[in-house]
Amino acid sequence: MTTEFLIEQIHKKKSFLCVGLDVDLNKIPKHLLTEEDPIFEFNKAIIDATHHLAVAYKPNIAFFEAYGLKGWQALEKTINYLNEKYPEVFTIADAKRGDIGNTSKMYAKAFLEDLGFDSITVAPYMGKDSVEPFLSFKDKHTILLALTSNEGAFDFQTQKVDGVELYKKVLETSKNWNHSEQLMYVVGATKAEYLKEIRNIIPKSFLLVPGVGAQGGSLSEVCKYGMTEHVGLLINSSRGIIYASQKENFAQAAAEKALELQQEMAAILAAN
Repeated sequence: MTTEFLIEQIHKKKSFLCVGLDVDLNKIPKHLLTEEDPIFEFNKAIIDATHHLAVAYKPNIAFFEAYGLKGWQALEKTINYLNEKYPEVFTIADAKRGDIGNTSKMYAKAFLEDLGFDSITVAPYMGKDSVEPFLSFKDKHTILLALTSNEGAFDFQTQKVDGVELYKKVLETSKNWNHSEQLMYVVGATKAEYLKEIRNIIPKSFLLVPGVGAQGGSLSEVCKYGMTEHVGLLINSSRGIIYASQKENFAQAAAEKALELQQEMAAILAAN
């Protein structure tokens, strides 16, 4: 998927919502546990109920890996379902990969080619040769961890190296990598006050912003400092949407929560 098509979908749906699929069998409605593939059935119901309100879906790979072969089969069925029934949505493999070149090449092939995701999250700690294999795939996107929403982000990401915060060095350096125009970046909603300086470094890049909702991030603050003329934001909500109810009406409850965010986004888009 091209960036241009993603922008088109944002304006068509009046939404820049990304729904995170973090499927925990201990949290999904109990009646689904009798299904042959409860993870996929849960995902399918959530997707069908929210696809008109969201422009992206982000399966968190750890929540599939944890269930072994059955988890991987559910992931494959989920991405195939998205690609076949809702090809207009942007798909993100939240895998946080990043290793030496040959290994990254295989990770990239697995998620971007074999499974057919539009993008993948990647950790930048090992540098250029660990990221460029992901960037070599045409019309695919690499979403680099820049400034995350967790408490431990302050352990390294905001520490200064030669007087400059490490996350800023990551942003600046990544702009010089091959096919860097295909980069997006993860910036946590709980770090909204940093967005103004981030936009000085990457004024046009798309940002994937987790942390709105369950983690306490503010949508209005993120948009105030992070929105570009082409929106440039994908706001992720996972638990706040998919676990809105554990009853049989869980998909409807998820749609209602998604609608609340979409309506807020539509108002922001109309005002800009």
